[in-house]
Amino acid sequence: MAKTFQYDNLYGKITAFKNLEYAFTQVTKGDRKFRKDAILFSMLLDKNLVDLWHDLKWGKYRIGGYIRFLVYEPKVRWVSAPGVRDKTIQFATHHIIKHVYENVYISDSYACLDGRGTHRAVDSVQRDLRIAEREFKDPWIVSVDVSRFFYSIDREILKRILRKKIKCAKTLWLLDLIIDSSPEGDVGIPLGNVTSQDFANIYLNEIDQYVKRYLGIRYYTRYMDDMIAVVDGKEAAQALKAAMCLFLRERLNLVENPKKSQIFPLAQGVNAYGYKIWTTHRLVRDQSKRAVKRRIKAMDRKLGAGEIELHAVQQSVNSWLGHSRHSNSYNLAKKIFAPYPYVKVEGDEKFGDR
Repeated sequence: MAKTFQYDNLYGKITAFKNLEYAFTQVTKGDRKFRKDAILFSMLLDKNLVDLWHDLKWGKYRIGGYIRFLVYEPKVRWVSAPGVRDKTIQFATHHIIKHVYENVYISDSYACLDGRGTHRAVDSVQRDLRIAEREFKDPWIVSVDVSRFFYSIDREILKRILRKKIKCAKTLWLLDLIIDSSPEGDVGIPLGNVTSQDFANIYLNEIDQYVKRYLGIRYYTRYMDDMIAVVDGKEAAQALKAAMCLFLRERLNLVENPKKSQIFPLAQGVNAYGYKIWTTHRLVRDQSKRAVKRRIKAMDRKLGAGEIELHAVQQSVNSWLGHSRHSNSYNLAKKIFAPYPYVKVEGDEKFGDR
């Protein structure tokens, strides 16, 4: 068996002053630079960065408190966000760690990775459906989703996984510090941490490797904790789902979401990554339709009352249109926004005919 290459001497790269400077510019991009803690930190930027570098160099760095708040889309969740000082070191860590793992991930893992993302994941699923429809006699879809993923990550298992690839003791100390700073209780990591994206991918890379390398499943896609595979026959689908759920439970101490973890024939299509996907076309999900209808009605009322500016409405609408353009939803978009003449929906050639 080939020996896994371990990375050493990463800590100096993470804590290099230029890396800290770069990290600060990233965490204060756009409107974030106008937040109170960012303004206060930037008023004495060089001194604050030197102090941060000094604390890291001598092992005195400690993580401050988190700001907790609720988000309501796409579902209600608690987010725990660190202050700008801690966020800077997290981004500095992310900037180095991502290169350690960039060649470890499978090609069909799409969340929070450079050059990938939601729409690439949707393309991958639809491509797999089309190929499987031609190759298999009776193609079935296996969908597995993890229940409360970020809040359920076993920190000790995560630390062991990190030690398979990283040898640098100081880097491991810093990573452990970030992991154990979570205000979520004895398990889990915060949604608001920059490094949580890395930790989530590193954690679920274990099941990616199991499905692709050990089980030999060709048609498999993962975005965050949502995994989609296509196999030949109902029995094969049942066996794969059982194997994946067992791996999650026994190796990663996670539990599948019973409502979202299902098998079904390929002809039924699959709800994944914000779309309903078939071999012939894709549509935005009903949940997304309902949400944008509620949002535009509320914004229209605020616009009429002078509580919101037109450009803010258009910006919000364009965000949803950017999502819908990756589906065959031109007629839907025209129907939703017909009562609002200030919303421009481009011609159908702008929408995905894939």
